[in-house]
Amino acid sequence: MSNKNIEIYTDGSCHTQLKLGVWTAIIFVANRKIVLEGMESITTHNRMELSAVINALDYLDKENLWSEEVHVYSDSQYVVGLLDRAEKLILADFVTQKRKQLNNVDLIKELFRYTKNGQVRFFKIKAHQKKTDVPNYNIEVDQQCRKILRAAVLKLT
Repeated sequence: MSNKNIEIYTDGSCHTQLKLGVWTAIIFVANRKIVLEGMESITTHNRMELSAVINALDYLDKENLWSEEVHVYSDSQYVVGLLDRAEKLILADFVTQKRKQLNNVDLIKELFRYTKNGQVRFFKIKAHQKKTDVPNYNIEVDQQCRKILRAAVLKLT
Protein backbone atom coordinates (compact mmCIF):
# COMPACT_ATOMS: atom_id res chain seq x y z
CA MET A 1 0.00 0.00 0.00
CA SER A 2 1.40 3.41 -0.88
CA ASN A 3 1.28 6.15 1.70
CA LYS A 4 -1.20 8.06 -0.42
CA ASN A 5 -3.67 5.24 -0.93
CA ILE A 6 -6.24 4.08 1.57
CA GLU A 7 -7.23 0.42 1.55
CA ILE A 8 -10.64 -0.79 2.70
CA TYR A 9 -11.69 -4.42 3.13
CA THR A 10 -15.41 -5.02 3.54
CA ASP A 11 -17.89 -7.80 4.10
CA GLY A 12 -21.54 -8.18 4.97
CA SER A 13 -23.62 -11.11 6.10
CA CYS A 14 -27.26 -11.82 6.80
CA HIS A 15 -29.26 -14.51 8.57
CA THR A 16 -31.97 -14.86 5.96
CA GLN A 17 -34.70 -16.34 8.19
CA LEU A 18 -34.27 -13.71 10.91
CA LYS A 19 -33.42 -10.95 8.39
CA LEU A 20 -30.66 -9.90 10.77
CA GLY A 21 -27.53 -8.55 9.13
CA VAL A 22 -24.05 -7.40 10.05
CA TRP A 23 -21.24 -5.67 8.23
CA THR A 24 -17.55 -5.11 8.90
CA ALA A 25 -14.97 -2.84 7.31
CA ILE A 26 -11.25 -2.59 7.94
CA ILE A 27 -9.63 0.64 6.84
CA PHE A 28 -5.88 1.11 6.47
CA VAL A 29 -4.84 4.74 6.39
CA ALA A 30 -1.44 6.23 7.30
CA ASN A 31 -0.27 2.95 8.88
CA ARG A 32 -3.37 2.82 11.09
CA LYS A 33 -5.90 0.00 11.13
CA ILE A 34 -9.48 1.10 11.80
CA VAL A 35 -12.21 -1.51 12.29
CA LEU A 36 -15.87 -0.57 11.83
CA GLU A 37 -18.85 -2.84 12.49
CA GLY A 38 -22.59 -2.59 12.40
CA MET A 39 -25.79 -4.57 12.67
CA GLU A 40 -29.27 -4.07 11.21
CA SER A 41 -32.56 -5.88 11.41
CA ILE A 42 -35.01 -6.50 8.58
CA THR A 43 -32.29 -6.47 5.96
CA THR A 44 -30.64 -8.50 3.22
CA HIS A 45 -27.19 -9.76 2.39
CA ASN A 46 -26.72 -7.22 -0.42
CA ARG A 47 -27.74 -4.34 1.87
CA MET A 48 -25.09 -5.43 4.36
CA GLU A 49 -22.41 -5.66 1.65
CA LEU A 50 -23.31 -2.14 0.54
CA SER A 51 -23.48 -0.87 4.13
CA ALA A 52 -19.94 -2.04 4.83
CA VAL A 53 -18.56 0.01 1.93
CA ILE A 54 -20.74 3.06 2.56
CA ASN A 55 -19.93 3.19 6.27
CA ALA A 56 -16.22 2.97 5.53
CA LEU A 57 -16.42 5.78 2.96
CA ASP A 58 -18.58 7.81 5.34
CA TYR A 59 -15.93 7.38 8.03
CA LEU A 60 -13.26 8.73 5.67
CA ASP A 61 -15.51 11.67 4.88
CA LYS A 62 -16.30 12.52 8.51
CA GLU A 63 -12.66 12.19 9.57
CA ASN A 64 -11.43 14.09 6.49
CA LEU A 65 -9.13 11.20 5.59
CA TRP A 66 -9.49 11.16 1.81
CA SER A 67 -6.21 10.64 0.01
CA GLU A 68 -5.10 10.33 -3.58
CA GLU A 69 -7.01 7.12 -4.09
CA VAL A 70 -9.18 4.75 -2.07
CA HIS A 71 -9.02 1.04 -2.86
CA VAL A 72 -12.05 -0.99 -1.76
CA TYR A 73 -11.67 -4.78 -1.68
CA SER A 74 -14.89 -6.77 -1.60
CA ASP A 75 -15.94 -10.33 -2.32
CA SER A 76 -19.36 -9.06 -3.44
CA GLN A 77 -19.79 -9.11 -7.21
CA TYR A 78 -23.01 -7.15 -6.61
CA VAL A 79 -21.18 -4.23 -5.00
CA VAL A 80 -18.16 -4.23 -7.29
CA GLY A 81 -20.37 -4.47 -10.37
CA LEU A 82 -22.50 -1.47 -9.44
CA LEU A 83 -19.86 1.03 -10.51
CA ASP A 84 -19.63 -0.56 -13.95
CA ARG A 85 -23.38 -0.08 -14.29
CA ALA A 86 -23.55 3.38 -12.68
CA GLU A 87 -24.15 5.39 -15.84
CA LYS A 88 -26.85 3.01 -17.06
CA LEU A 89 -28.58 2.95 -13.66
CA ILE A 90 -28.55 6.73 -13.36
CA LEU A 91 -29.90 7.20 -16.90
CA ALA A 92 -32.70 4.74 -16.11
CA ASP A 93 -33.42 6.68 -12.91
CA PHE A 94 -32.79 3.45 -10.94
CA VAL A 95 -35.80 1.75 -12.51
CA THR A 96 -35.58 -1.74 -13.99
CA GLN A 97 -36.80 -2.75 -17.45
CA LYS A 98 -39.92 -4.10 -15.74
CA ARG A 99 -40.51 -0.57 -14.39
CA LYS A 100 -39.77 -1.49 -10.79
CA GLN A 101 -37.53 0.58 -8.59
CA LEU A 102 -34.14 -1.03 -8.20
CA ASN A 103 -33.61 -2.87 -4.90
CA ASN A 104 -31.41 -0.96 -2.43
CA VAL A 105 -31.72 2.26 -4.45
CA ASP A 106 -31.18 4.36 -1.32
CA LEU A 107 -27.81 2.74 -0.63
CA ILE A 108 -26.79 2.63 -4.27
CA LYS A 109 -27.35 6.39 -4.61
CA GLU A 110 -25.29 6.95 -1.47
CA LEU A 111 -22.49 4.76 -2.84
CA PHE A 112 -22.52 6.67 -6.13
CA ARG A 113 -22.30 9.97 -4.23
CA TYR A 114 -19.03 8.82 -2.67
CA THR A 115 -17.60 7.38 -5.86
CA LYS A 116 -18.49 10.08 -8.41
CA ASN A 117 -15.13 11.87 -8.14
CA GLY A 118 -13.19 8.82 -9.33
CA GLN A 119 -11.04 8.56 -6.21
CA VAL A 120 -12.57 5.20 -5.26
CA ARG A 121 -11.52 2.03 -7.08
CA PHE A 122 -13.13 -1.34 -6.43
CA PHE A 123 -11.39 -4.69 -6.53
CA LYS A 124 -13.24 -8.00 -6.55
CA ILE A 125 -11.51 -10.61 -4.41
CA LYS A 126 -12.29 -14.26 -3.91
CA ALA A 127 -14.59 -15.04 -0.99
CA HIS A 128 -13.72 -17.36 1.88
CA GLN A 129 -10.05 -17.75 1.06
CA LYS A 130 -7.91 -20.05 3.14
CA LYS A 131 -5.19 -18.50 5.27
CA THR A 132 -2.10 -17.49 3.36
CA ASP A 133 1.42 -16.36 4.24
CA VAL A 134 0.54 -12.76 3.38
CA PRO A 135 -2.13 -10.82 5.27
CA ASN A 136 -5.55 -11.32 3.72
CA TYR A 137 -7.91 -8.91 5.42
CA ASN A 138 -10.89 -10.29 3.51
CA ILE A 139 -10.58 -13.36 5.74
CA GLU A 140 -10.59 -11.12 8.81
CA VAL A 141 -13.70 -9.14 7.84
CA ASP A 142 -15.49 -12.37 6.90
CA GLN A 143 -14.63 -13.98 10.23
CA GLN A 144 -15.67 -10.88 12.17
CA CYS A 145 -19.03 -10.73 10.38
CA ARG A 146 -19.70 -14.38 11.11
CA LYS A 147 -18.71 -13.97 14.76
CA ILE A 148 -20.99 -10.96 15.30
CA LEU A 149 -23.90 -12.61 13.49
CA ARG A 150 -23.57 -15.90 15.42
CA ALA A 151 -23.57 -14.01 18.73
CA ALA A 152 -26.63 -11.97 17.73
CA VAL A 153 -28.54 -15.04 16.56
CA LEU A 154 -27.74 -16.87 19.83
CA LYS A 155 -29.22 -13.97 21.79
CA LEU A 156 -32.41 -14.09 19.73
CA THR A 157 -32.95 -17.86 19.86
